[in-house]
Amino acid sequence: MSISQNEMASAAVLPPEGTVATVPLLPAGEARVPLFDRELSWLEFNRRVLGEAESSEVPLLERVKFLSICSNNLDEFFMIRVGEVRDLIAAKVADAGSVLRQSEKLGEIRKRSRHLLELMYRCLGEELIPALKKEGLRIDRVADLAKRERAAVEDYFARNIEPILTPLAIDPGHPFPFIANLALNLALQLESSRGENYVVLVKIPELSPRLVPLADAGRYVLLEDVISSHVERFFPGLRLRRSVAFRVIRNSDISIKEEDVQDLLKSVESELRRRERRDVVWLEVEAGSDERLVSLLIDEMESSKEDVFFAPGPLKLGDLMQLYESSNYSKLKDPPFNPRIPAQLATSEDIFSIMRRGDILLHRPYDSFTAVVEFVQAAADDPDVKAIKQTLYRTDPGSPIVEALANAAQRGKQVTAVVELQARFDELKNITWARHLEEAGVQVVYGLVGLKTHCKVCLVVRREAEGLRRYVHLSTGNYNAVTARLYTDLDLFTCDRDFGADAAQLMNLLTGYSVAGVQELIENTDAPLKWRQFIVAPMDYQRWVISMIEREIRHARDGKPAKITAKMNALVETAVIDALYRASNAGVKIDLLIRGICCLVPGVSGVSENIQVLSVIDRFLEHSRVFRFENGGSPEFFVSSGDWMPRNFVRRMEVTYPIRAEAIVRRIDQQILPISLSDNVKSWVLNTDGTYQRRKADSPPLVRSQEAFIAIARSEAVRLAPYDETIRRPGSFRRKAKRKKQPK
Repeated sequence: MSISQNEMASAAVLPPEGTVATVPLLPAGEARVPLFDRELSWLEFNRRVLGEAESSEVPLLERVKFLSICSNNLDEFFMIRVGEVRDLIAAKVADAGSVLRQSEKLGEIRKRSRHLLELMYRCLGEELIPALKKEGLRIDRVADLAKRERAAVEDYFARNIEPILTPLAIDPGHPFPFIANLALNLALQLESSRGENYVVLVKIPELSPRLVPLADAGRYVLLEDVISSHVERFFPGLRLRRSVAFRVIRNSDISIKEEDVQDLLKSVESELRRRERRDVVWLEVEAGSDERLVSLLIDEMESSKEDVFFAPGPLKLGDLMQLYESSNYSKLKDPPFNPRIPAQLATSEDIFSIMRRGDILLHRPYDSFTAVVEFVQAAADDPDVKAIKQTLYRTDPGSPIVEALANAAQRGKQVTAVVELQARFDELKNITWARHLEEAGVQVVYGLVGLKTHCKVCLVVRREAEGLRRYVHLSTGNYNAVTARLYTDLDLFTCDRDFGADAAQLMNLLTGYSVAGVQELIENTDAPLKWRQFIVAPMDYQRWVISMIEREIRHARDGKPAKITAKMNALVETAVIDALYRASNAGVKIDLLIRGICCLVPGVSGVSENIQVLSVIDRFLEHSRVFRFENGGSPEFFVSSGDWMPRNFVRRMEVTYPIRAEAIVRRIDQQILPISLSDNVKSWVLNTDGTYQRRKADSPPLVRSQEAFIAIARSEAVRLAPYDETIRRPGSFRRKAKRKKQPK
């Protein structure tokens, strides 16, 4: 396939502000295909997140939440993606065949990031703060408080803040101190009675609330305002001329070289220490700052003016999440929703008996994560369970699943946990959990160097009358009770023999193979390792995806029904995009639900006119990956832990598996996918120029997919009392029996 010279020329031109650059890249074959740049596409995703903060139809505190999420997302973008681009520039590496080279890309990222930040502060200052004031929620300045309130703030400072502050002077005897990543700081300009000037730095305590509550409910002052209003007591005889807030964002990507690793745990710990001191990629300074002070910060950070943003409001907007979490203004939030317990599980039977009757699907958060916790806890308590093998990528604080694994080991069961130490920004937490599990007697394995264990699998081996039986849980989401209420994911419970055999082989692969052994499996397609139902990355996933797309192409050319529906978080892999373009050219109808990054360009004549790309941004983070292939009129369905990205195909252990139970197939085919595709309230459409626009309903009814799933869950729910983490017994999915009234 090829595109015209005119199309190539237009793709090479940087688009106007607010769009994503179309960058032609050279894939594996000779053909060039149009692609959106990955980093610029991510910025467009975060712009859609900000769109929820800007929408007057979203409840007010939910808008604050989305603004906070947008800020945190942008921080991570600078730490990882911008950090990587700068590393490539330093190494003098550019994408082969790319028109937009890394240095040009960095300039475009700076421009668009600055524009996004300006929109964020405009949303805060012009929309959210005035609206919050009308509802009685205010962030006041200390200088504007009444005398009694100022006295209370002064007392708060003396009791809670002053003892932990450490002012750091900058002079020949006190060199410029190290500035921690993301930490908020104050640069104080002080003047003596003789007119001498001094600069002192104060780090804002990270464990203290950023929003200090006042006596009146709903009113706050910023912590940095409290500190700067009272900091002169540290400097008797000096006068505070100016207090300027600033912070730095550092390159925080972890890179571990396989050949240098002797002990993965120690290597990760060492890399974490090194990460804290890596180069500054972005500097944010309070607007109106003194130019000399800004120059000092730039010089000491070894940064540049191009990487400085002057914030016209409080820095670190992610901390506004405190306002959302601490406020009791329920009318300003989405209506509360309690996940349902699926009817299959709301019985007095133990979960293993239920699974033997048939596969179970959870559509979270509409279905309760309690089912997953119950499965692991039941396995820990059941005397007939002999072994539990589980992967752990990101877990929640105080995780009941981790405690259940520890409990199982202490009961003498064979328990193995594959803990992924390199789960970005959760490395320290995972190290802590790993050591806790080891102390309890769990056999902890740290995965494979160079390959992240991203698949979510729990295998339980139970002795029964006919022998050992395997029970398997698979998921698109993590074993994390916190994110389980915030992310949409799919879980499958099964005791299918093929799934059990594949799960056992996968765990043996994770614990018993080296990277070299896995590489041998990748390169040797005739290797003896065969899968009954699983498609496993990095061995087979990419090859399988392309083969499934090519099968649809053959069906289309043969005049048979041909269609692809794919829901995922990101689409980046060039070879897969090229295959989708060829499918579109062959007449295959393709619907893509992609929450975040999408490098595929839809709607290009002769290339992708049969491809539609939608993105749903709503109260829950769309996180599930599910694929439907028409297969000539006999549709097949698959669920996966991995997106269609290079890292998921070649640098991660991922599992994709078929859905075979008829009831679950019907649920996905007649409910989950069609409702998701029909969203015309919270869905965005990707245009050919890289911009996204809100999807509008051509005709009623209005469909908000997540609200539709909530309504379905409520109508079908068997509601129980809130989950009690102290329950550790099989069969805790029991209906609460209604007590009969006793006769008087």
